[in-house]
Amino acid sequence: MDKLVVVDVGSNSVRMSIYQINRYGYYQEIKRMKSDSRLSENMGSCKILKPAAINRTIQALHSFKNVYKRMKNITVLSIATAAVRQARNQKIFLNKVEKQLGLKIRVLSGNEEAYYDCLGVINRVKMNDYLLVDIGGASIELVRVRSKKRKNLISLPIGAVNISERFHLNEMPSAADLFSAQRFLKRVFHQVPWLQKASHYQLVVLGGAARTLARVNRYRQHFGYNDNLNGYHLNQHQIFTTYENLLSRDYHSRQSVPGIEKDKADIIVGGLLPLITLIDELDSRRIVFSDGGVREGLINEYVNKYYKHN
Repeated sequence: MDKLVVVDVGSNSVRMSIYQINRYGYYQEIKRMKSDSRLSENMGSCKILKPAAINRTIQALHSFKNVYKRMKNITVLSIATAAVRQARNQKIFLNKVEKQLGLKIRVLSGNEEAYYDCLGVINRVKMNDYLLVDIGGASIELVRVRSKKRKNLISLPIGAVNISERFHLNEMPSAADLFSAQRFLKRVFHQVPWLQKASHYQLVVLGGAARTLARVNRYRQHFGYNDNLNGYHLNQHQIFTTYENLLSRDYHSRQSVPGIEKDKADIIVGGLLPLITLIDELDSRRIVFSDGGVREGLINEYVNKYYKHN
């Protein structure tokens, strides 16, 4: 059987999924790895990838390659998203990766990232109308779906890491910083001309902050740890209650909350604030979690291209 390796260099984490594909195009994931290398850390307004973050990311890519290089019949697709897309030293990073690993990384545009998000989700969601929200480390992708068709999409250059750094939300956020951050997000969202067409829509959410929100609530509901979050849902009250609880804690206290990975405790307040703001702006009563996303969109495109006509 053929194997497709999808390497996703994200702003907060680097992920690898390996899929096994049979001759008819049916596939299943057989391996998954993740490293929280936080490539976008301290990029700031100058948008420069820092040496420490680059080295962490390359180290993670080496560990991935050590796994897939032992496999036969493999094709490797590697993509990068917001941090690399925004970086002024993008070429230096890409050249360093290619030189050290022989890996050519395709940098997705914001619209391409939103497109693949939608392609990876649309057949997994049993709803006709919804707003897809992917909150990453350095960008947010929004896609309005109407009658199961993509109507509008946009990528915004803000995310969990850069919001947290810009508005000092990592430790114990002050009321003033939180208010400033929410005012900023409202201004950004108000500049999306079609967003109000999604008023009262349910939100389908992706990304690390969303997964953390789901896990915290699953623990609270005594479901325990389970990475299969597809279709899990929360109402507005549950989401706001969880966020209020996180705001009452400092960084160290958040680390002890079941469902929060220790290396995400500093960015979870900033990471969830765009979702809280969107729920408030659109009066969305429910959010639904999906396990689809960019990597699933890429495998769907690959299978449709190379297998569907066999």
